[in-house]
Amino acid sequence: MDNFSCTSNSMVSVLFLVVLGLQLHRNEAFGTFGFDIHHRYSDPVHSILDLNQLPQKGSIEYYSAWTQRDHLIKRRRLAGTGGPTPLPVTFAGGGNKTVLLSSLGFLHYANVTLGTPGQSFLVALDTGSDLFWLPCNCSSCAHSLVTDSGRHIDLNVYNLNTSSTSNIVPCNGTLCGQRRQCSYTHSACGYVVAYLSNNTSSSGVLVQDILHLQTDNTQQKSVEAPITLGCGMKQTGAFLNGAAPNGLFGLGMDSVSVPSILASKGLAANSFSMCFGADGIGRIEFGDKGNPGQGETPFNLEQPHQTYTISLTRITVENKNIDVDFTAIFDTGTSFTYLNDPAYTVITENFNSQAKEQRIQPTVQVPFEYCYGISANQTAFGNPDVNLILKGGDQFYLFDPIITLSLLDGSKAYCLAVVRSGDVNIIGQNFMTGYRVEFDREKMVLGWKSSDCYDSKESKSTTLPINKQKPTEASTPNSVEPEATRGIGNGTARTTPAFPSSTPTGNHATQLNSFVCTLVMTLFSTFSYYLIIISS
Repeated sequence: MDNFSCTSNSMVSVLFLVVLGLQLHRNEAFGTFGFDIHHRYSDPVHSILDLNQLPQKGSIEYYSAWTQRDHLIKRRRLAGTGGPTPLPVTFAGGGNKTVLLSSLGFLHYANVTLGTPGQSFLVALDTGSDLFWLPCNCSSCAHSLVTDSGRHIDLNVYNLNTSSTSNIVPCNGTLCGQRRQCSYTHSACGYVVAYLSNNTSSSGVLVQDILHLQTDNTQQKSVEAPITLGCGMKQTGAFLNGAAPNGLFGLGMDSVSVPSILASKGLAANSFSMCFGADGIGRIEFGDKGNPGQGETPFNLEQPHQTYTISLTRITVENKNIDVDFTAIFDTGTSFTYLNDPAYTVITENFNSQAKEQRIQPTVQVPFEYCYGISANQTAFGNPDVNLILKGGDQFYLFDPIITLSLLDGSKAYCLAVVRSGDVNIIGQNFMTGYRVEFDREKMVLGWKSSDCYDSKESKSTTLPINKQKPTEASTPNSVEPEATRGIGNGTARTTPAFPSSTPTGNHATQLNSFVCTLVMTLFSTFSYYLIIISS
């Protein structure tokens, strides 16, 4: 049988970075905020990170690195408005573009501007996280990255003293929360984000400051959005050398998340969408209420901490319908899809029985059990179609449930990109490709509609250059983070697998190789339990 191999360098292939620009528009009605997503192979991505020696897309190393990150993720346990049509809104400073960098764990990253005067931070976007935190007045945090080519990239550090609009949230303030106690500090509302492995955490105080946004239309009107965030005065473990060294942008359901804050202040509808193009281009829009005729299914809210969990009732493989009954988390921070039994067996065995090509036996380095040999020049495959029927009856068609691999002997194969899970079911990013996915927290539904991410709805936005900073200013920061902050303030702990250790270079400078490798592993911990304590 063919041999598959994966080296430690393959982790570099798991970089998934989304660079975003954020500005807010002050409008009488709700606004929406949007930005595009770019794959890590795009020119804008290379212009920022100067990446080189990345594994070839489609190679064994490329996909093995993805799933190494995802293996950490799957260990975690997860505890309409009336008014005019919302305007799209983007992050200021980075336009409406987001960047997918597979070398950093296939998470989305946004270039956000905060404070007065504004500073730029490249933060990880995380649907499994609630709190938005930045490295701040750090006693311990990463200040820079060093690429393989030796390029030095500075990371901005948020400073309370240099932002004229920053204010510390006091212990007795309403923003601190009635459920919490002031045990961390005597005068400020403290927080601790503790990752229960390898001494990885972020701690500091809650602050208020201005998040700069703009309308995602030709006028590009500016809006200054007052938000609450974590001033991360101390980061430990992987946060120093790979896991979100420049901050985390929570997109979860808790009231402390940025989408919740924007909605509570009337700046956007309590909904957002993310689009995943087949070419790695995509978009996120805050305040997006979806499209007419889109598919919808309600979120499953029967859990202590609300997440973007949905229920599946049927799986269709080609023309065979199989009734099922299980829940799964729609997780934009996971590369592939993870299913436990009986769902895993249902989809894989029915796929295998109808695949036209001969199944090959993968080696341990390949995370997929169902792979099929193809000729070197073969472009059309005999794989069966796969569809998911979600609660309510709407169909979620999988545009491309397979991935192709280049084998060591020069031959090729395709695999069903589903990984066996021992516990939690996760609908990963690969199943979302070709869709604009809406997370509607007002109606508490997940919506979806096929999109190339450049349809008429997106065409109203204007793209700005990704890196417009002067040479003397800090380069666009790079931030990497899994969905590692679920359960803020509710006492829920997330058990995160150990992060690979790596020694920062110089003055908290992160060498890109170790940064990426650590991040790859770290980003797998997206679904791991964590503990956030906010004192009141």
